[in-house]
Amino acid sequence: MVAVLALVAVTLAFAGVTAVSADSPPRPGTDDSEFDVNETATLWSKAPNECLSDAEYEERYDEQRTAMQELGNCTDITFKEPPDTAERWTAYDYESLEGGNAETSIYPTHAELTDSVLIADAHATTFSIQPSTRTHIDENRTVHYIAPEGELSGFVDYRVRLDSNSSIQNHEIDEVRLLHDGDVVETTGGTHTPTFEYAFDRGGPATLTLEADISARVERDRGNETEVITDQVTVSQDLDVEVYDLRASIYHASYPNGDSGVAIYQTQPWHGYTLSDDGEANVRGVWRYYTARDTNWDDLIHSSRDGQETTHSDALPVYVHAYPSELGPRSEPIRDGPNILEIWGSESSSPEPSIHENVDIDVVSESYTRSSGLALRYDGIDRDAIRVDGIVRGVSAEIVEPDGGSEREIRESDLSVEIIESNATAVTLQIELRDAETGAPIMLESPFDNPRFSLIGAASREGYITIGDQVVRTNAAGIAEITVHQPGIYTAEYHPGSWRSHNPAYIGDTVTETWHPLATPTGWFTLLVDLIRYAIPFAVALYAAKRIGSFLKMRDTL
Repeated sequence: MVAVLALVAVTLAFAGVTAVSADSPPRPGTDDSEFDVNETATLWSKAPNECLSDAEYEERYDEQRTAMQELGNCTDITFKEPPDTAERWTAYDYESLEGGNAETSIYPTHAELTDSVLIADAHATTFSIQPSTRTHIDENRTVHYIAPEGELSGFVDYRVRLDSNSSIQNHEIDEVRLLHDGDVVETTGGTHTPTFEYAFDRGGPATLTLEADISARVERDRGNETEVITDQVTVSQDLDVEVYDLRASIYHASYPNGDSGVAIYQTQPWHGYTLSDDGEANVRGVWRYYTARDTNWDDLIHSSRDGQETTHSDALPVYVHAYPSELGPRSEPIRDGPNILEIWGSESSSPEPSIHENVDIDVVSESYTRSSGLALRYDGIDRDAIRVDGIVRGVSAEIVEPDGGSEREIRESDLSVEIIESNATAVTLQIELRDAETGAPIMLESPFDNPRFSLIGAASREGYITIGDQVVRTNAAGIAEITVHQPGIYTAEYHPGSWRSHNPAYIGDTVTETWHPLATPTGWFTLLVDLIRYAIPFAVALYAAKRIGSFLKMRDTL
């Protein structure tokens, strides 16, 4: 083991980095970062889950491990919210990344290389952009969301071509730039490890470009004269991202009993809602998180005139990954927390195929609803404390007022049912729906679905009434009629449309009515007629039996 560690140290020293651990990624506790072993144990979700026993671990590494390390050896550790460990580790590891020299270019395996007359193996490669979250939406779509304000770090390197008759006069990285959709955001002087702080004022898909100018000047001896050759090359790499500028529209309502209603809409994936000042009342979305290294940086290639050598990289950028979990959305506290009334969204396929083969998480295995909004009811909503948190760490939504205002009035409804016509075989029920406060009729039938109604300005109201196995809607007078043929108890229930799209809106109501033929005079008369009709054969039979009995009795007497 000592010999192996020595060999790795020598190899990495040649690469211009410092070796701390022979393991890649490093085993918790073997790096010189400020991370404790439990934090480091959560970072490497793409590493194989060996699930060593305590005895096997101690025999292999000659040390004991924590419970978190043991868990990390057997599975992958997930988070309720985007952790800061990915950004902290990446910043720490970036410090160990160094470029080569005039004769050696160092680059990751995915670097886009450029060669010119004097310059070879030149590249500008993005190392990391933080805060950000790689979001597994479905099997074919993984979106890299970045915070509107953050930092991009890169790596630039090259080598100079030389022959035996040449000597280098000068070589350098002249300038490094960050571009946003082709526009220069910031420029820095020549460095192998440029960092850029950015702030974008608009969200949406974007192409970030890391671009560098590299130059070299060589003096070549041609015997009787000296030739000076200059060369310059521009190298770049594009990074497709989506600037995560989260915005939310909120509608408010007050229920007659004092409860609060809130509906929140946002077009981008969201993490959760906070509904109270103390943070106790909240709703968590469908997303959970894990952290994993960018495997493109697992190896570094050292290229020189003599050939190439591949070494393990000691600089490993780590990203937060978001995935849909079977745990959401749900409200907290679980038992007496906010009541989720409705969820809006679109169906997406499971992103399970897009997850790295070594990542063991509770990702949904079937299609799921990627929610874009929720309607909630709760007695403790603090309007001033509402916060919509995003799936990118540190990003919360800007709350915007929708057109037409955000306030909705909710009133009680008054539903009634009465029998208006009946006979022995059927009954007609009249259902009436009114505003409990004003007495005004509530119309559910669209005036344009029925040619009898063509009321100018009559807006249709969503909602319906169920009674028995039938669905009915009231007319402009707030009335609907149905005919039923089976005796029994009939329960009518008003299912109002969403309060988000109605003002005023209503809460539902329920009423029952009982019908039986004996409950009407006609029913009693019909019953009497039926009794007489069915009794006549028995009476005739009884009379005949009596007559036969009398006849037989007379014969016995004779």
